[in-house]
Amino acid sequence: MSDIDSDNYGRLLSEVKTRIRNAQYEALKAVNKELIALYWDIGRMIVERQKGETWGKSVVENLATDLQNEFPGIKGFSVASLWRMKVFYETYCENEKLAPMVREIGWTHNIVIFQRCKDDLQREFYLRMTKKFGWTKNVLIHQIDNRSYEKTLLNQTNFDQTIPEDIRDQAKLAVKDEYMFDFLELGEEHRERELERSLIGKIEEFLREMGGLFTFVGSQHRLEIDGKEFFIDLLLFHRRLRCLVAVELKVGEFQPEFVGKMQFYLAALDDLVRMPDENASIGLILCRSKTRTIVEYALRESKKPIGIAQYRVSSELPKELKGELPEPDKIAELLSIVD
Repeated sequence: MSDIDSDNYGRLLSEVKTRIRNAQYEALKAVNKELIALYWDIGRMIVERQKGETWGKSVVENLATDLQNEFPGIKGFSVASLWRMKVFYETYCENEKLAPMVREIGWTHNIVIFQRCKDDLQREFYLRMTKKFGWTKNVLIHQIDNRSYEKTLLNQTNFDQTIPEDIRDQAKLAVKDEYMFDFLELGEEHRERELERSLIGKIEEFLREMGGLFTFVGSQHRLEIDGKEFFIDLLLFHRRLRCLVAVELKVGEFQPEFVGKMQFYLAALDDLVRMPDENASIGLILCRSKTRTIVEYALRESKKPIGIAQYRVSSELPKELKGELPEPDKIAELLSIVD
């Protein structure tokens, strides 16, 4: 290979490998769509045939036995699997909005969603988020168990007053009401510096819990103003919103004065750090606990986009959130911008 320019060859090799990976990914997507379509059709045929006949449950048992005998090397035709296909079809057959979405994610993900989620809006949320973030089955289960749907819809921000309309809904979906940091090895009592160091040490898990479209910029980010130094606990960047996100960590209860400090940080970031093509910076104050009414008052007059959330480090039973969710039409409108 001595007569080949190493730089040019390196670029060629990189392009070919990228093309192969893209082809493999597209092939897997095509196979998945065909598999989901197969399971959909089997479920439909079982449902339609049972409507026109007097058959009971035995038809599924007989069908499973005969299919396994006919296709001995192919898994997925057990009695339980066929029942899941039937329920899968029944769950989505009359929903023109969700029926196409189920073909965009894997079968095991679909099983988790239609078995664990009990209404169409909740299913839509997890269908869209699984596709958008490429969640594995285990991550999806974790998100459902931690009630990401409810926590995202109940977030406390002032984004309606401070963020341009074209990115406002995306910003709302980027901030949750509560974050679960049970991957940290922290006791119930801990200091802010311990929390920060632990999050940095588990940065992949932290960014995954934050939502998947954040990148880590740095910790204790230094701002120098008139010869004085100020430090932001964590600085992130949101790729979809194209903005810096300043994160302040508080191990106690939310206090209204935290908002003033965050406004100061955001003003400085926008003037000193933000690039010309980026949107205005956003602040996120993460507290151990908060009172919703106090947060509402604290944010009411704020001119900078700020969200207030709480975090947990252990899996105690979550508070009941179902009754506090927005009206269904508002939820559907918000979810419609997730792609």
